[in-house]
Amino acid sequence: MPAMKVLIDTDILSAIMRKNPLAIKQAGIYITAYRKLTFSIITRYEILRGLKVKGLLNQMKTFDILCNMSQVIPLTDEIVTRAADIYADLYQRGELISDADILIAASALTYGFAIVTNNKKHFGRIPHLNVENWLLSNQG
Repeated sequence: MPAMKVLIDTDILSAIMRKNPLAIKQAGIYITAYRKLTFSIITRYEILRGLKVKGLLNQMKTFDILCNMSQVIPLTDEIVTRAADIYADLYQRGELISDADILIAASALTYGFAIVTNNKKHFGRIPHLNVENWLLSNQG
């Protein structure tokens, strides 16, 4: 059983949608333990905009079903305030990352979740954020 609940980052959710075997396996293990996937409304936006730009109507329908079966975390004032703190810290250290990644990380921290991403380079800069990668074969 996974040690803690996780927030799925956009790159991992995309891998799940593309049926990446490692991501699918880890998602299955996670769903068995926690019943549904969880991701930020920012991730919903990032995936939806990509599908719309490419005109992938069938994938949009599949994505809508996935969203309805998942927990999509909305932005709240608490998350935005935490994101501003993260931004200020990263800015002062000269290690800024995208606003989307900051908002996703703030969502994970606010809910006490780890983040599942293939972008440890960026998310690893954020103090107290547990980072997992479901695209590595040694994850368990």
